Amino acid sequence: MPAFLQLDGISKIFGGVHALSDVSLTLEEGEVHCLCGQNGCGKSTLIKVMSGVHQPEPGGRITISGNEVSPLTPVESTRLGVQVIYQDLSLFPNLTVAENIAIGQHTGRFKRVNWKKIYEIAAEAVARIGVSLDLNDKVADISIAQRQLVAICRAMAANARLVIMDEPTSSLTRHEVDALLKLTLQLKQRGITIVFVSHRLDEVLEIADRVTVMRDGVKLGTFDAREMSDRKLATLMTGKEFHYESVAKDRPQTETVLEVSNLSRKGEYRDISFDIRRGEILGLTGLLGSGRTELALSLFGLTRPHQGEIKLHGHAVQMRSNRDAIEHGIAYLSEDRLGLGLVLEQSISANITLSVVEKLVNKAGLIRDDLYEQTVNDAIASLSIKAGNPDNKVKTLSGGNQQRVVLAKWLATQPKLLILDSPTVGVDIHAKDGIYAIVRKLAASGIAIIMISDEIPEIYYHSDRVLVMRGGRLNGEYFPGRCSEEELKEAVNA
Repeated sequence: MPAFLQLDGISKIFGGVHALSDVSLTLEEGEVHCLCGQNGCGKSTLIKVMSGVHQPEPGGRITISGNEVSPLTPVESTRLGVQVIYQDLSLFPNLTVAENIAIGQHTGRFKRVNWKKIYEIAAEAVARIGVSLDLNDKVADISIAQRQLVAICRAMAANARLVIMDEPTSSLTRHEVDALLKLTLQLKQRGITIVFVSHRLDEVLEIADRVTVMRDGVKLGTFDAREMSDRKLATLMTGKEFHYESVAKDRPQTETVLEVSNLSRKGEYRDISFDIRRGEILGLTGLLGSGRTELALSLFGLTRPHQGEIKLHGHAVQMRSNRDAIEHGIAYLSEDRLGLGLVLEQSISANITLSVVEKLVNKAGLIRDDLYEQTVNDAIASLSIKAGNPDNKVKTLSGGNQQRVVLAKWLATQPKLLILDSPTVGVDIHAKDGIYAIVRKLAASGIAIIMISDEIPEIYYHSDRVLVMRGGRLNGEYFPGRCSEEELKEAVNA
């Protein structure tokens, strides 16, 4: 296939640090090319070079459709058909779907908004990729998956020939991921080149024609996806071997921490009954709409069940708020790390102490510096948070370290039950491994853990017992090691 974009000898230096070192890459027309590597490996910098945001060091060459482009600017890259869909999607939440799709193409004569043209452009883009979107909906009112579609439609409206998707599945459920992967293949069939950046190796191998692996700003190689395995790819990305085994285990003969009986909430879940013991890791999985997160929100007191009973340590309790849950020893790590887990403009220290700050004050209501610093330092040490200066804003950390900060925030409350909703979403393979080690260590210390995830390997290899939800009801109990990963996957997708 002919090349659409070619990079030759691309380097980029920031403050003496080599973000990219002599990287050469060819993107062929109509291929799905996956770009893999840990956080900080140079993927984002390379994307910004392709889109004209960053200029490479002298000597680097960028060729698009056979013509060398120097310098490549964002305006020129857009004109040549390069579109980037960043992780935050860069949409305007207070504008409609149509306005977001046709942004930049909205003016008619005399610089007035041509509303008819806006809706024509948007309708054509939606029709091109064959999705269903209400053009009049405000982006703020639609789901994350629908916002992804809006971003793709915007790229189509701009006559994209190369679409770069930066972590497009990080906030999607497995069902939504499947739909996006199907759409990506449809774009490929139309001759559009796709660069797909993802930490999820199963997605990479499912959709890619070729895979380029980056490490420390260096291209390790470009490989035929058919010749790769997730284990080989993980080793290339990290330089480390990852090998998880699932061993059949009996349930621990320990105290029952939580017992749920016939719990129901109209429209979300019904007749839920289960228990979890001290030191047990209970996996909870299911497709979109199965009720997993909704159940977790009720256990944490954020929503109230309409019927049923919750017992903690053998005593019935009422969860009227999340404060009640915290006082009863329950902590909940949300799947929305950036929106609900952290205060991004606050410091690392402030985020770690957020849930217990009222316990760190003296009689005068002033924070005790000694207790505050001890809490922060203990958390950083115990969870191996690479924080640098704890006074730095938490948004400066990598995804994996941000997740450790969220864990630290909740562990400071000394929970007896820890609910982890998609604990590794948006973090790379090395950071995932670190989080799994922390989870195992916490369970060994006696904390009961409910781990919610739609990543079947994650649930299978890192849970002692698994509950499958479907349509708001529990649909089966599985013990990894006594069943296969494939059996669990079939149960979820049945």
